Amino acid sequence: MTKTLLILVMTTAPLSAHHSFAAYYNESQSVSLEGTVREFRYKSPHAILVFHAPDSGGRTQQYEAEWANPSRLERQGITANTLRPGDVVVVTGSPGRVASDNKVHLKGIRRASDGWSWGGGGDRGRRR
Repeated sequence: MTKTLLILVMTTAPLSAHHSFAAYYNESQSVSLEGTVREFRYKSPHAILVFHAPDSGGRTQQYEAEWANPSRLERQGITANTLRPGDVVVVTGSPGRVASDNKVHLKGIRRASDGWSWGGGGDRGRRR
């Protein structure tokens, strides 16, 4: 008699390809941009904050700030409704390797109107 053993391993973590941020962003550099939120895309694999801010020449440009995975953000108190179109924010992060793409790897964000801020790590997005 032959016995067959089937082991099923289940996980709650989603399977998806992941990339190194250093491949797309100059992680050793930092920029801060003050602008107005246009859209907050709270979707996997990374949330994206779309905002308008002036470039170094004073012309308004559209930027995209790549943030963490929504499940991680949710554990830190960030929800799909945390940022709304029209919010004025200061985004700090690493600039994209292709400057004309107007992309930033978001490391910190502040909304002066109510004192809310997030600074990465275990920061729960709080009002100060």
